[in-house]
Amino acid sequence: MNPPDDIADQFSLFPPIPFTLYDPHEISLPLPDLNPNPTPLSAITDPVPVPSSIQIEEPSSTHNILSFSIPKKRRRGRPQRGSTSFTIPQFPTGTLNPSSNYFPSTSNSFRNGVGNSNSLPHTALDTSDEIIVINRESTAEAVIALTAGFPADSLTDEEIDAGVVPVIGGIEQVNYILIRNHIIAKWRENVSNWIAKDMFIGSIPKHCQTLLDSAYNYLVSHGFINFGVAPAVRERIPAEPSKPNVVIIGAGFAGLAAARQMLRFGFKVTVLEGRKRAGGRVYTKKMEGGGNRVSAAAELGGSVLTGTSGNPLGIVARQLGSTLHKVRDKCPLYSLDGKPVDRDMDMKVETAFNRLLDKASRLRQLMGDVSVDVSLGAALETFLQADGEAVNAEEMNLFNWHLANLEYANAGLISKLSLAFWDQDDPYDMGGDHCFLPGGNGRLVQALAENVPILYEKIVQTIRYGNDGVQVVAGNQVFECDMALCTVPLGVLKSGSIKFVPELPQRKLDGIKRLGFGLLNKVAMLFPHVFWGTDLDTFGHLSDDPSRRGEFFLFYSYATVAGGPLLIALVAGEAAHNFESMPPTDAVTRVLQILKGIYEPQGINVPEPIQTVCTRWGSDPFSLGSYSNVAVGASGDDYDILAESVGDGRLFFAGEATTRRYPATMHGAFLSGLREAANMARYANARSLRIKGDRSLSKNAHSCASLLADLFREPDLEFGSFSVIFGRKNADPKSTAVLRVTFNEPRKKSQEGSTPDKQHSNKLLFQQLQSHFNQQQQLHVYTLLSRQQALELREVRGGDEMRLNYLCEKLGVKLVGRKGLGSTADSVIASIRAQRGNRKPTSTSLALKTGTSKLKAGTLKRKLVRRAKIVRSGNGMAPSSGSNLVNDKVSEEIRATHQASFDTHAKIRVTCRAVNIMPHLVKRWGCRVLWKVKGHMGIKEKEEWRNQFKNVSVKLHSLSNHVHYGQYQNILLGEDFLYNAGVHANSDDGIQSMSIVPVNI
Repeated sequence: MNPPDDIADQFSLFPPIPFTLYDPHEISLPLPDLNPNPTPLSAITDPVPVPSSIQIEEPSSTHNILSFSIPKKRRRGRPQRGSTSFTIPQFPTGTLNPSSNYFPSTSNSFRNGVGNSNSLPHTALDTSDEIIVINRESTAEAVIALTAGFPADSLTDEEIDAGVVPVIGGIEQVNYILIRNHIIAKWRENVSNWIAKDMFIGSIPKHCQTLLDSAYNYLVSHGFINFGVAPAVRERIPAEPSKPNVVIIGAGFAGLAAARQMLRFGFKVTVLEGRKRAGGRVYTKKMEGGGNRVSAAAELGGSVLTGTSGNPLGIVARQLGSTLHKVRDKCPLYSLDGKPVDRDMDMKVETAFNRLLDKASRLRQLMGDVSVDVSLGAALETFLQADGEAVNAEEMNLFNWHLANLEYANAGLISKLSLAFWDQDDPYDMGGDHCFLPGGNGRLVQALAENVPILYEKIVQTIRYGNDGVQVVAGNQVFECDMALCTVPLGVLKSGSIKFVPELPQRKLDGIKRLGFGLLNKVAMLFPHVFWGTDLDTFGHLSDDPSRRGEFFLFYSYATVAGGPLLIALVAGEAAHNFESMPPTDAVTRVLQILKGIYEPQGINVPEPIQTVCTRWGSDPFSLGSYSNVAVGASGDDYDILAESVGDGRLFFAGEATTRRYPATMHGAFLSGLREAANMARYANARSLRIKGDRSLSKNAHSCASLLADLFREPDLEFGSFSVIFGRKNADPKSTAVLRVTFNEPRKKSQEGSTPDKQHSNKLLFQQLQSHFNQQQQLHVYTLLSRQQALELREVRGGDEMRLNYLCEKLGVKLVGRKGLGSTADSVIASIRAQRGNRKPTSTSLALKTGTSKLKAGTLKRKLVRRAKIVRSGNGMAPSSGSNLVNDKVSEEIRATHQASFDTHAKIRVTCRAVNIMPHLVKRWGCRVLWKVKGHMGIKEKEEWRNQFKNVSVKLHSLSNHVHYGQYQNILLGEDFLYNAGVHANSDDGIQSMSIVPVNI
């Protein structure tokens, strides 16, 4: 579906752009650290420049080693010259077997290689065990798997959780890894094809077919292969969905990736997007103007594809037939006067800056857990002051430029970044060049959004989730679904603009609060022509004000990829926040001053821009910031916490702030969408299996309905219009209970406000009792909840209306008909029925209240008197007998003595002197009450009881400040008799009637 302000076709309007072609698979690329617990920087000496390409070193005495280099922290603006290197074991290219150098029978070098966190002690190999040989490219395939996020010689935690191999460690795991790497490498050879499992049957030994099935199914279901927008992938989407419906909130990269996967899995998908366009924080805007109608595609949001070796968005670009333009390393810096910064000084300051970062890394190792509460800025400032080396103003300005570049990389002030974990994602850097996509990333958004059902301008206010599904409220529309995926930015979660019902777990709320969410703004300028030259992609400018060091500190040239002469100036750090309130004209004037100061001394005229755009991501209600960072007090664990689902697999979360490996990146958002699509499918499949297993319980709907109705004749808990049944052998507060809510035919308002006489009261009472026993005049709705939730619901004050509000808003429960309960409820109902056995239907229910017990037969043989006093609701004190009735300070003893014949013909006296018999009756006087007495009575005794109570009516006075309550409150008088009262509130004061009659005995 296309957005209202469709810009889908505008990218095709750009003229052809000459640029250098770069194939990521033809370039030597740096690769990520395979060790999830990287070597501490304290163990690393001062940075030594190393080539960025892969270097094959001489094998050591133990194993062959491949060396890679990675940056300490992604440096979007300017590549870091100094970097650290790490090593991985090199897979032998010859035959792999236990007798090879790599797998000696007396060594466990493979399983204990670098980064293997799930290794087991080596055991002697059985002669029947052997490592399979697929081809002689095992090392190259391992490298490709590394770029996809897989360690070279071990399983990921996700693979272990999925149970891809029955035993962790050993030959079977080795073979699985070889098969996995081989499948990934084969698909990467041509990502436009759909790779089928049958393609590998000939190359994988028959005894490893189970491992092939496991590896292939895992890679496909988790989106490591066969994903994207290629025709071969699109045609796998079924014409009609066969699985439950899913709602995805947000049409950014995370939402779009998840939507396409779920569609291919066969789910019915609806994407709700608050904006008029897809893409979220990725926004390519077409800028145009001038007499020659100059145009260009401006990246106002996410722009640079970082680490293209394994970047899935690079794969999508390849599927579109696009090649990426490498952001060239050349990045000259200019002083305040517009002169180029001396190269030697530049190198000196950058080396000093990197040395300070190394010292900060060593400091956090020494500080341990204390470093969690210290900022990176505080550490750098301390080291800078302690260094004592004299620096001039130019060097200080240059140092501040590097700080601004660091704040750009993290979208946060260094004074707020965690010293302990600010760079926790470095080991997972995908490696490879930083690249632009010619024509803009909007091309990726357009391709991913194609044929995805997106509803635009749907602003979500509330998400209700529970055991039976999810409701997403957007304006006056409610979207019901089996599962929902929330992909809104962290800034939106922090703002609380979306209400979750029930509230998100405290653990997740704390994680949302701890993580940082920073800001980056841009000024995009379209000029009549390129005056800055096309031999570079970036250049920087220094500032002499530390508070403004991030203001237009870096310029990106998009002339070679945007289709026109486009420059974009970046605003980072504190300046990005101040920029939100800066008038656009002032911002453009300031940028032009900088450009004129650089180029006019060179004799180059700087023209006025044709069109300019200033971003305000911090003020955008759909983002409220740019991207996440690890703030002081936070850690990488908080990304995992934000990724956790809630509601027993009903509500899921994705986005760049939910991935600890790739936060603050476009590909991180994309991968999180694929991850959650796999999780949602897994939960849906598990529920489907449970339904199939319990289908025998639902074959006869009439039988199940009759069973449920029979059980609710004796509910375990009853209050107002609510009744609850649960298993009595399981006292666990979290055990499942079945709640029924009864809606009666409403009475006319003319009757509710009147004071009926005895005859009229009995007539209304008869109508009410008739409705009670006539199922056609009642509506029963049900839900599942825990035993503890049922008890909490019973304590809610304010009557049925307040209880319903609590049930829906606080507990997030959705009421359904009997058939809507599903097989899970059938299991619970069957369990309750089995526990109750063949008990007589007249037996008394167990009341869930302290001091409550079943009716004892022995107590029926003696006269019983139950007394209670009227207590004023305001202070709980019993008023004196001489108080004024009109002023609500009088208690009056009203005795209604009735005789009932039990087995021993004992006389029963019921004395009603109280409202506050139990907490349930506080503030409830002045209502018509229907009493139900449960006891061990025969048919004859029941009939006599009905006759004796048939026409009894007494007058009671209401207390002040009482509130309206619903029907059927539980009242316990003493320990022996359980009375059930149906309370019908009429008005807040005046004399009302109370009829005492038996109900349903």
